[in-house]
Amino acid sequence: MKIALLTDAWQPQVNGVVTTLVELARELKAAGHLIEVIHPGLFPTRPCPGYDGIDLAVAPARGLAARLDAFQPDAIHLATEGPLGWAGRRYCLKRGLAFTTAFHTRFPEILHAALRVPLSWGYALFRHFHRPSSGVMVPTSGVLKMLDGRGFRNLRPWTHGVDTELFQFHERALKHTLLGTLARPVALFVGRVSYEKNIEAFLSLDLPGSKMICGVGPRLDALKQRFAHVHWLGLLPRDELAQVYASADVFVFPSRSETFGLVMAEAMACGTPVAAYPVDGPLEVLGRAGPDGEGSLGGALHTDLREAYYRALAVPRAEARLRALDFSWARAGELFVSHLVSVRQEPVPAGRVERLCTVTKPSSNG
Repeated sequence: MKIALLTDAWQPQVNGVVTTLVELARELKAAGHLIEVIHPGLFPTRPCPGYDGIDLAVAPARGLAARLDAFQPDAIHLATEGPLGWAGRRYCLKRGLAFTTAFHTRFPEILHAALRVPLSWGYALFRHFHRPSSGVMVPTSGVLKMLDGRGFRNLRPWTHGVDTELFQFHERALKHTLLGTLARPVALFVGRVSYEKNIEAFLSLDLPGSKMICGVGPRLDALKQRFAHVHWLGLLPRDELAQVYASADVFVFPSRSETFGLVMAEAMACGTPVAAYPVDGPLEVLGRAGPDGEGSLGGALHTDLREAYYRALAVPRAEARLRALDFSWARAGELFVSHLVSVRQEPVPAGRVERLCTVTKPSSNG
């Protein structure tokens, strides 16, 4: 199948959406599909206001149309709601072509946190963007239900995967040079240092040992000044990041607004258990659990993040790895292809949400 993947999030940007789409494209190519990724690097760009490290395409409509006309795809997928996503949407609607979209990031929450834009305004805009889509791919059941409640239609369940070869299992936490003589236990967070990540909830915790933050973003300088005792690692290559994951004793994930949270699966693949709130994203990655954390897999969920941290410390590293094996890119790729539609297909009428089958039983395969 010839698949056109339009995305405003692509390398050299560093975030979970980019990682997801790069791995997806690699998996689709391995499965024999012909993929054309149309990304900001193919156009003139400008920085995204208020979000350092994100460059957006400027006036991409004409160049985008030329590329799609030349490629003649069987299916078109709009992965993001930025300038390329909107240009792709206009291209398809003008020519009467069916397409699919995805909801990767809760941008209405980011806009609300950064610029105080009312959530209702943000979701109204996104609902308009996704309305003509023949299938809106959503990574968790909680987000899917939330979007259904906000009037989004044609929702499709789509999970993500983790590279279990890059993120290798270690029975014991590694001794990494970046850690130096940091006191154990070491608590780690990896991700964008941004408004929506709720990182202060982790940094403010009174915990034994040491804290590490790996990532960059618009709040980096301010948080480094406030929490000078924290070990700030900045941005690391993927292979070195895998070593840092494996060096930590607990991965603390304080975000309350994730659509998935791929970094949790990466940490667990290395054997590092996760501590998180019982909210969308963690509930999907760690399994369904009650507010006291009972029933989580590969880590611990609790409304008190400090309690989740202590419970996660007791989780065997082998259990964390076992849970990560549930998230394979082969399965994610197959599910993605099953949701694609032919560009010549009649647009699907806006319907109710599909049932989402959530994986909660860990794999028995190594």
